Amino acid sequence: MIELIPEKRIRRLVQRYGSFYIYDKEIIDQYTGRLQNDFAGINFLYSMKANHNPDVVSFILSKGFGVDAASLNEVRMGAANGLGRNEIYYSAPGKTDEDIRGAIRNAVLVADSLGEVERINRIAGEEGLSVPVGVRVNPDFSFHGSGGHPSKFGIDTVQALDAVPVWKGLGNIRVAGIHVHLRSQVLDAEILEGYYRRMFQLADDFQTALGQELDFINMGAGMGIQYSRRNTPLDTESLGEAVREMLSSFHAKFKRAKVFIETGRYAVGKAGFYVTHVLDKKISYGKTFVILANTLNGFLRPSLARLVAGYAGSGSPSGNEPLFTSLDAFKIVSFHPEWESTETVTLAGNLCTASDMIAEDITLPVLKKGDPLVISNAGSYGAVLSPMQFSSQRSPAELFLDEAGRFYENGKMLEI
Repeated sequence: MIELIPEKRIRRLVQRYGSFYIYDKEIIDQYTGRLQNDFAGINFLYSMKANHNPDVVSFILSKGFGVDAASLNEVRMGAANGLGRNEIYYSAPGKTDEDIRGAIRNAVLVADSLGEVERINRIAGEEGLSVPVGVRVNPDFSFHGSGGHPSKFGIDTVQALDAVPVWKGLGNIRVAGIHVHLRSQVLDAEILEGYYRRMFQLADDFQTALGQELDFINMGAGMGIQYSRRNTPLDTESLGEAVREMLSSFHAKFKRAKVFIETGRYAVGKAGFYVTHVLDKKISYGKTFVILANTLNGFLRPSLARLVAGYAGSGSPSGNEPLFTSLDAFKIVSFHPEWESTETVTLAGNLCTASDMIAEDITLPVLKKGDPLVISNAGSYGAVLSPMQFSSQRSPAELFLDEAGRFYENGKMLEI
C-alpha cells in the first residue's frame, strides 16, 4: 500500500512531522488474517510490547485477538478496548504489588516466580477475591528439544511441579494454566512444530499433577518474519496443519483448555515503515555522508545493527531479539526512480554520536536536502525501543494508513 502513496503526500508529511512511522492497515490485516485462517482452534494474543500504537492496537483487538500484556499499562489498554479478564494475560518478571493489585480484576496474572504466586494469593485475599492464575514455566527442554537452561523468566519445571501441593492449598488463587516462551524470530516450521509438541506434553504433566483440568496453555510466540532476502518466510499453512492434528489429540484430554499463541512481531512487523529525510550532505576525505533526521533516536534497530556488526568484526553475529536480527534486516529506498544517477553514500543521523549510522557505503539515487527515505520492517520493536529522549530532539510521529489511503494519528484522520 505504501508504494502507492504519491511522493507529494510523503513530502507534505515530512514537512509536517520531520520523521514518522507508517503502519499499514492492509498489511496488518493480511498477516493477522493469515494466523486466523491457518491456525483453526488456536486463540491468538497480540504481543502489545511489539507495537502499542493506539490505532494498531484497536484494529488488531477488533479482529478477535486477546492481549499478551507485559505491563500494567498494557493491561489497561486491553481493558480500555473492551476486553475482559479472560482475554488479557499479564506475564512479566518482577511485578510489583501495585502491578498485581492494579491488574488483578482486569487480567489473568501469570506468575513468574514462586514468590509471586504467594504474593498474588495474599493480594487476592486482601481484595476479597478468588482468582485464576497462570504459571510461567522455565521448561526442562530447549526450543530445539535438548535440556533446559537457567533463565530470568519463569519457574523451573521441577520447582513448579514440586510446588503444586502447596499451590493447591492456597485459598485465594487457582492455578489455571501454564505459559512458556523461549525464543523469537523462528522461520522453520518444523522447529516450531517440535516445540509445540513438547509444550502439549508439559501441559499434560501439569494437569496430571494438579488433578484438575487446565483452563489454558500459552505456548508463547516464536513465529518470525522475513527480514533479510536470504530468509525464507515461515510456512504458516503447513505449521497450522500440524497444529490442527495436535489439537485433535490434545482436546481428548483437555476438554476445556484454550490454547494460546502470542503473535510476537508477526502481526505488525512487515506492516511498518519508517520515513526520515535528508538534512544535509557533506564529503569528508572523499567519502559522501548523508545526514538524516532521527535515525538512532527515531528507529534504533538499523543503527544498532551497524553497531553490533562493527563489534563482531568479520564474523556474522547471531540475532539477539528483539534488539538485533541481522545486518541486512532493513531495506532503504528513496522515491527517486532507479534509473536516475546513483552515488555511494554513508547514511548517518543528526545526533552527537558516531554510533548514529544506519548504512555505510551503499548505492542510492543521488539525494538532495529534503528528500525522504523509507526504511522497511519497522512495524515491530521500532518506536517502542528507540531512545527518543536522546538529545531532546523532536520525536517521530506514528501514523496509521487505512485501505482507502487515509492517514490517522491517535484515531483522528489527517488532512494531507
